Amino acid sequence: MQVVHTIADLRAALAGRGRPAFVPTMGNLHAGHLALVRQAKPLGDVLVASIFVNRLQFLPHEDFDSYPRTLQKDCKVLEAESCDIVFAPRESDLYPQPQTFVVQPDPQLADILEGHFRPGFFTGVCTVVLKLFGCVFGGNPGTAVFGRKDYQQQMVIRQMVRQFALPIDIVTADISRAPDGLALSSRNAYLSPEERSQAVQLSRALQTLAQSALAARQALPTLESDAAQALGAQGWEVDYLTVRQRGDLQAPAGALEAGHLVALGAARLGRTRLIDNLEF
Repeated sequence: MQVVHTIADLRAALAGRGRPAFVPTMGNLHAGHLALVRQAKPLGDVLVASIFVNRLQFLPHEDFDSYPRTLQKDCKVLEAESCDIVFAPRESDLYPQPQTFVVQPDPQLADILEGHFRPGFFTGVCTVVLKLFGCVFGGNPGTAVFGRKDYQQQMVIRQMVRQFALPIDIVTADISRAPDGLALSSRNAYLSPEERSQAVQLSRALQTLAQSALAARQALPTLESDAAQALGAQGWEVDYLTVRQRGDLQAPAGALEAGHLVALGAARLGRTRLIDNLEF
């Protein structure tokens, strides 16, 4: 396995090696990341994982400086998964000058939910992902794998790829969960032991909301408000618990129909903000 830091070294390592399969990450890898790597491995001729904590997608009060950086450990587990190339650029490698050209995603999709509570987040995500795609694929065909836990993110990236006519197949991998149902996340490491035992309440709240929505005993906004209040009563600070259409993440119009909906949630437990979702 090669570990490269500059764009020139990455392109040299990729030369003549065929179609890349790419897994972009911010490092501090867990079993969910490794599931993405395993899914990506047979989808290309050379498997590339990137490790880069992207400043552009953090708000000023968020955890950019404290985000766990575990490059040596990450490289060891990637090598064990038969990754071919790890691209771990320094900030000066990927942003040698201020990134004044940015990607502004469609606000109808990107300014709701996560984009509402984290303004500019998807601009930062799209900008770094487009730049990483240029580094890895260079305009050639390939495949990139993203996790379904970041449900809105993978939709935004899929739309960006389609509108820019990039020859990249976007594959969405299922959420990896702990035995109790908690969605795996690098930020789970922030949880205290007591908080960790409580953290599964978010996924359970989404399950309850989905079941209540299909039962349709009350209007959906009332069900969403009740779900947020119930989770808040357990000590969470809720940003949103909501049911949306899978296709565009807009509020459902008309009768709710199973097979076309997704329940999404974001809430803070102590100092840790967690997200999750459930298709139903």
